[in-house]
Amino acid sequence: MNTQAMNSLRARLLAMLLAATTLIWLVATGWGYRDARHEAEEMLDAQLAQSARLLLAQTRHEMVDEDEGHIASIEALDERELHPYEQKLAFRIRDRQGRVLVASVTSPPDIPNDTGGYADLHDARGRGWRVLVAGDDTLRVEVAQSLEIRDELARRVAANLAFPIILMLPLLGVLIYLVVGRALRPLNDLAGKMASRTAANLTPVESDGLPSEVLPLATALNSLLDRLNHALDSERRFTADAAHELRTPLAAIQIQAQVALASHNEDGRAHAMEQVLAGTRRATRLVEQLLRLARLDPLAGLPATQPIELAALARQVVEDLHLGSQAERLQVDILDTTSVAGDPDLLRVALRNLLDNAIRYSPEDSRITLGASLENGAPRLWVDDSGSGVAEEELPRLTERFYRGSEVTQGGSGLGLAIVARIAQLHGARLSLENRAEGGLRAMLLWG
Repeated sequence: MNTQAMNSLRARLLAMLLAATTLIWLVATGWGYRDARHEAEEMLDAQLAQSARLLLAQTRHEMVDEDEGHIASIEALDERELHPYEQKLAFRIRDRQGRVLVASVTSPPDIPNDTGGYADLHDARGRGWRVLVAGDDTLRVEVAQSLEIRDELARRVAANLAFPIILMLPLLGVLIYLVVGRALRPLNDLAGKMASRTAANLTPVESDGLPSEVLPLATALNSLLDRLNHALDSERRFTADAAHELRTPLAAIQIQAQVALASHNEDGRAHAMEQVLAGTRRATRLVEQLLRLARLDPLAGLPATQPIELAALARQVVEDLHLGSQAERLQVDILDTTSVAGDPDLLRVALRNLLDNAIRYSPEDSRITLGASLENGAPRLWVDDSGSGVAEEELPRLTERFYRGSEVTQGGSGLGLAIVARIAQLHGARLSLENRAEGGLRAMLLWG
C-alpha cells in the first residue's frame, strides 16, 4: 500500500470499520455456531428421552407373557435412511431379570447395570455412543446414538446457521464502502471547489448544508481566506503607495541630473549634483524603510527573544547615532532600570526612528530627551522633542504608512512611525503619541 493510500481518510475508515465489523461478526458467528451446536445436542438428547419413553410405553402395551418364554426382536427393521436428519437409534429393553425383551438390529454397547440417565460410552470397537438409561422396577430401556452421527448432525445444523452470516460479510464490506464514500462526499465537494478556484478568488466557502464535522474545516478556510484577502489588500495598497512615494524622489533625481548635464556653470553643476545626492539619500532611506516593513509584516511573533536592559539599550542607541554637533541637544533620562524580553536589534531600530523624527522636527537649539522608567511595574521607553507638536485629530493617523501630517515641512517617507508601531506590537507593547503640555511631542513605547 502506497503512502497516499495510507494517508487516505477513506482507506482508514474502511480498514477500521471492516476490521471491527469482521471481528465482531466472526465472534458472533463463533458464538452462534457454539450455541447452535449445543442446542442441536440438547435437541438430540431430548429426542433420546422421547424415544425411550415411547419404547417403554409400547413395550408395556405389547409385552410378551413371561410364562411363555417368548422374546421379541425387531430383526426385520428397515434401517434405510428416510431423511438426512433421521435419528439412527440403537435400543435395548430388558425385564427385571435382565433378559432382553426387544432390541434393535444394531444393538447399543454393553451398559453397566449401575448406569442411569445420560452417559457417553465406547463399545469394543472404540466407537463412541451417547446413551440414556431409563425405566422402572419392571423394565429397563437403553437407548443409544452414535456420537459420530450426533456430531455430524450438530455440525451440519450449526454450519447451516453460520454459513449465511459468513456469506453476507463481503456484502457488508461493499455496503460499508458505499456508505463511507457517501459520508465523505462533502469533503470531496469542498476539495473540488477549492481546487477549481483561481488565486484571485478569495470569496468565503459556502457552508450551508455542510455536516457538523466538516463545518469547522470550512470555517477555518473562510478565516484563512479572509486573512489572505486583507493581506493582499494591504500589499496592494502598500505597493501603490510605495510606487507613488518612490516616483517623487526618482523624478527629482532625474531632473537634477539633467540640470547638471545641461549646466555650463560649475557652481550650478555642483548644486545640481548635491541635489542628486540628496534625492538619492531620500530614495535609499525610503527603500530601506520599505524593505524593513516587508520583513516585519509577515511575522506573527519574534522568532527568538532575550532579556534587554532598557537603560543600556538607550545609551547604546545614542552612541551609535554619531550625532556630532547634535550630541549636546540629546539628554538621556534613566529614571528606573528594568528589562524586557525581545529582539535588541529591532528595539534599536525603533529608538533610532523616534530619535531621528525628534531631531528633524525640533528646532536646532532645542533639547531632546530619551528616557526609560517603570510605571506601575510596567516598562516605559520614551522620546520627547521640543517641536511644534501635532494637531490632536492627526495623532491617531501618524502611524499610518506614508502619512506625514498636514503641516510637515521636513522631508521623510512617512514610514518611520509605522515601523516603530509594528516593532512595538511584536514585543507585546504599543506606541503612544501625545502632545506635551510644555510643547513638543512625546513618543512612548509602553509595555503592560
